[in-house]
Amino acid sequence: MLTKAEGIVIRARDYGESHKVIVLYTREFGKIAVMARGVKKTKSRLSFVTQVLTHGQYQFFAGSGMGTLSQGEVIESHHALRQDVLNMSYAAYMAELTDKLTLEKEVNPYVFHLLSKTFSYLEEGKDADILCRIFELKMLSVAGYRPQLDQCLHCGEEDKPFYFSVAKGGILCQDCRLPEEPVLSLSTSAARLLRLFLHFDINRIGEIRVKQETKDLLERVMYDYTDYHTDLRLKSRDVLNQMKAFEEHNPRTI
Repeated sequence: MLTKAEGIVIRARDYGESHKVIVLYTREFGKIAVMARGVKKTKSRLSFVTQVLTHGQYQFFAGSGMGTLSQGEVIESHHALRQDVLNMSYAAYMAELTDKLTLEKEVNPYVFHLLSKTFSYLEEGKDADILCRIFELKMLSVAGYRPQLDQCLHCGEEDKPFYFSVAKGGILCQDCRLPEEPVLSLSTSAARLLRLFLHFDINRIGEIRVKQETKDLLERVMYDYTDYHTDLRLKSRDVLNQMKAFEEHNPRTI
């Protein structure tokens, strides 16, 4: 059956000498894999639309197994992301996180919109670290790994100084945290930002200015939480961290 879908390429792998299997996250069908035959040939009309991060309109023959791509039209190439190694690393991390946290053919238009919107923000030059934290929190929530960030896990306190318990999956106030309990101390701004990132509308993001110290803390919270509560091992995260370290020691000049 000939089927159409709007999707974003989140993964691609070579298949034989001239073919490629691409994984799309689509608005209509969720995550699907399709075979792009002959796409590695020089004159293939499908070469551009099958590149990772490409947002396009796809037409494919669907059956009981893997579909076969027949046509594609680029909506957003995100060429600028692929041209910047660091931004490409951020986008690749988000794409892999989407791939690993979603099931095949589980429809969720929100995930499609979140991925599309975040890539656009990244291409516009919004803070990539902040976008990552927002994306992580929202995707983990969709996948059933939502941390408790609104109030203390034990007493429900909302205003006292907080700690984040990775093992318990949420925040503890200073009165409920046991002295020997391993926790991360949250600054007031870090606790507020985590709540904000979890709840706010992705369509309404503005300029969020955050100190590097706070960004580093937020990253540690999210990485430690993800590692503890999921079995994800993301190669793209390792690459991203390497690229960030390289950029830190080799700052760009205008």
